[in-house]
Amino acid sequence: MQQTRLTKEEYRQAKDLDAARKAGTAPAEVDDEGNEINPHTPQFMLKAPWYVDTGKVSLKHQKAPEKRSANKFTADDNYWYARGKRAGPAATKYRKGACENCGAMTHKTKDCVERPRKKGAKWTGENIKADEIIQNVELDWDEKRDRWNGYDPREHDKVIEEYNKIEEARRKFKATELDKQGPTTTSEAKKIAGISDDEDEEDDDKYADAADMPGQHVNQKTRTTIRNLRIREDTAKYLLNLDPESAFYDPKTRSMRENPLKDKKADSLDYAGDNFVRYTGETPEMAKVQMFAWQASERGNEVHLQANPTQVALLHKQYESKKDEVREATQKSILEKYGGEEYLEAPPKELLLAQTENYVEYSRTGRVIKGQERAKAKSKYEEDVYINNHTTVWGSYWLEGKWGYKCCRSFVRNSYCTGAAGIEAQKAAQLLK
Repeated sequence: MQQTRLTKEEYRQAKDLDAARKAGTAPAEVDDEGNEINPHTPQFMLKAPWYVDTGKVSLKHQKAPEKRSANKFTADDNYWYARGKRAGPAATKYRKGACENCGAMTHKTKDCVERPRKKGAKWTGENIKADEIIQNVELDWDEKRDRWNGYDPREHDKVIEEYNKIEEARRKFKATELDKQGPTTTSEAKKIAGISDDEDEEDDDKYADAADMPGQHVNQKTRTTIRNLRIREDTAKYLLNLDPESAFYDPKTRSMRENPLKDKKADSLDYAGDNFVRYTGETPEMAKVQMFAWQASERGNEVHLQANPTQVALLHKQYESKKDEVREATQKSILEKYGGEEYLEAPPKELLLAQTENYVEYSRTGRVIKGQERAKAKSKYEEDVYINNHTTVWGSYWLEGKWGYKCCRSFVRNSYCTGAAGIEAQKAAQLLK
């Protein structure tokens, strides 16, 4: 409805007519299609926007627009492109404007997907290909977003056929296995023939019983297998060491970064902390490359491991090779200057003498009885040196927070040893207390 400025009298007449229509004394307004318009419809709904206004009273702008009538594909084409189909027979001679390679009119020479010929159809006029079917696919909003659009349901028949073949092979295999075992019962014969309807259920129960493995829980009623987070036969990492001062266990992330058993060798442990994996594999080498990149960047070189890892790896490789060359050159110059190269490659004494002075005793079973004792560590202090007639060293006796000599139980250092008399005197002194 076009907007025109009304006079005062025209506005009063329009209001009176609207009131009469609402009261039912005047006929209702009719749109361009002859349909009556409800007089109680608000003005803002009757007023059409300027870009769809036709100058006539109508409510078409309040209705959903009609879908465009596009040429839909037939069910034979599966509502998708007719791939690989040609539009009728091929031409017998070259047509002007066609592809110079294959002779089809539906594409240019640069868009041709045929094998490039030594002489195209334009010059030979032979083996001209038929025109392709060009379709104008106009899909609506739902068809554009349909993930199954263009899928041929007949493709699923191949999957069904494959499963049927597998099932038939399984039945034949069961039949051969039962023939090897001997005569079968009636129920087993029915299973082989596929008559029993409970075959799948019994198989599921059999496989569920066989799946009773550590770390799994099988519920035969619902036929579900629940895998636990860890195998319950293994000791939990937080139970390896119950000392509260040992490695910290984070229950939220289930991680224990430190080694809970530090007093044992890591090679003999099944679990040595989560940080153990940080020092295995290529992780230490990666840390060396990262350190090299940082040091090179501090010296003014524009290298960055994350921005250009290949460059950093090559530079680190060159640096290591040059480092080895410099070390070898330095070692060679020292040996040439001072000599002694013959001692660097000396064979071990065991190979030279073919015998040792180690005394070893073996049992009848070959087990070592004597000879594998660990060597005692030597002290920097003088050993087995006794002064003032003592037979033991100072500190060999301790009582009530005091150190002394064990031979005479004297607590005075550098005192003269009194022997058994000193021990008796000490016992008598303790009785008098």
